Amino acid sequence: MLPILGGSIAAAADRPNIVIILADDLGYGSLNSYGADVSLIHTPNIDRLAMQGRRFTDANTPSSVCSPTRYGLLTGRYDWRTNQKHGVINTTDPLHIETSRSTIASVLKSAGYRNAAIGKWHLGYGTGKADFTKPLTPGPLDIGFDYHFAVPQNHGDASGVYVRNRQVVGLRSGENVAAGRSPYGRDYMGIDAPQRVDENVMDELTTDAIGWLEEPKRDEPFFLYFAPVAIHFPYTPSEETSGTSGTGLYGDWIHELDRSVDRILDTLDRMKVADDTLVIFTSDNGGVLMTVGERPEAEAFRAGLRPNGQWRGRKHSIYEGGFRVPFLVRWPGHVAPGTVCDETINLVDMYATIAALIAQPVSPNKEIAEDSFNVLPAFLGVPHEEPLRPSMIVHSPNGNYAIRSGPWKYIEGQASPTLKRPSQRDELHAQLYNLQDDPGEQNNVVDEHPGIRKRLASLLEQHRKSGRSSTSVLHRENSP
Repeated sequence: MLPILGGSIAAAADRPNIVIILADDLGYGSLNSYGADVSLIHTPNIDRLAMQGRRFTDANTPSSVCSPTRYGLLTGRYDWRTNQKHGVINTTDPLHIETSRSTIASVLKSAGYRNAAIGKWHLGYGTGKADFTKPLTPGPLDIGFDYHFAVPQNHGDASGVYVRNRQVVGLRSGENVAAGRSPYGRDYMGIDAPQRVDENVMDELTTDAIGWLEEPKRDEPFFLYFAPVAIHFPYTPSEETSGTSGTGLYGDWIHELDRSVDRILDTLDRMKVADDTLVIFTSDNGGVLMTVGERPEAEAFRAGLRPNGQWRGRKHSIYEGGFRVPFLVRWPGHVAPGTVCDETINLVDMYATIAALIAQPVSPNKEIAEDSFNVLPAFLGVPHEEPLRPSMIVHSPNGNYAIRSGPWKYIEGQASPTLKRPSQRDELHAQLYNLQDDPGEQNNVVDEHPGIRKRLASLLEQHRKSGRSSTSVLHRENSP
């Protein structure tokens, strides 16, 4: 039994299908439903989820860069608890999620779901330096997924190829071949296999996801973790979306993402499973913000687009623009359409929330989802007296920590000691903001409130040392 609309208790779908769409680098202000001017960009298909479901205004990523957020989403654990204290996973790094660790996919698999991870992976393969000429194992199939089709790291990454399940698609030999230079100015790895064409990647990933969804119908429900490469650099819209925005390539690339989401949602409609499917759309971190120069991001800014809305900062930063992201939830009959929720949530909460949805709550006595809170009541509109998440830690790629509690945000202002050349040096000093009074983080009041600084610094250290920040006690009032 699950609570549904209005807080009443009624029978719900035993095991709804679940689709998580995790966009790349899509900032808070990059959709019309989050304030983007329709004359600049037009996102009707993603916004369809807002009209038919719930829009969150305080959804956050655990990191302001990609692979740590992806680890946190799938495991319910902050990535800085691993050996990855700063930066991101490289193309040839080993599988970052231990095969012994529970993931959203493995807990759903234990409940009878069939699972797929399609799109950008960026969590590594194997146990050492990945050799793309050999089976890429362990990988996603060893942490709960039944099917995998992916860009190994980033759009335009050095691999230049696709991976399906445990091997490079179309691998011809173990020889190196000339493959040119990537958009990042580095040579491709030269894997002897068909090379990706950047302008076709979004279409090919989406087509593969649709093909997996449309496999012959079975009795078991499905979980699709779909991670588009848009809107990460390089900006390579297809012929269908090129030139369609008022902001140049950057906006066109957003349109490419919107087109992909449209195709996924239409597939659910065509299959007649939309009413039985929980769809979550979000992003892995804030948007890239450039105000000068000739890059597409700067062109979009000059045209009037503010990719991160009112929030200070951008991808990579410790400020809200790096973490505050669009978050839309649709589940017909359970999530009220056209509603807005101001509850503070984090992408690491998806594990505990989905586990609660299928009646497999997280145990505080095991090394499972140590930082994940059950925010299902926020999805369903169930009233609750206390915040579902009493505090939240966010982390920038240079190793800088911040903690939020109530209206307060304390920034520790220290880079990881293992980082030789910290970036964002202007952020590396202690800061305290009241986000209720100062959402733009313009007035650092750290000296005016030494007691609050001390309390939050102590709480941050407590959560770092304890190994977990969530317990079943904190869940008890809100578990369905």
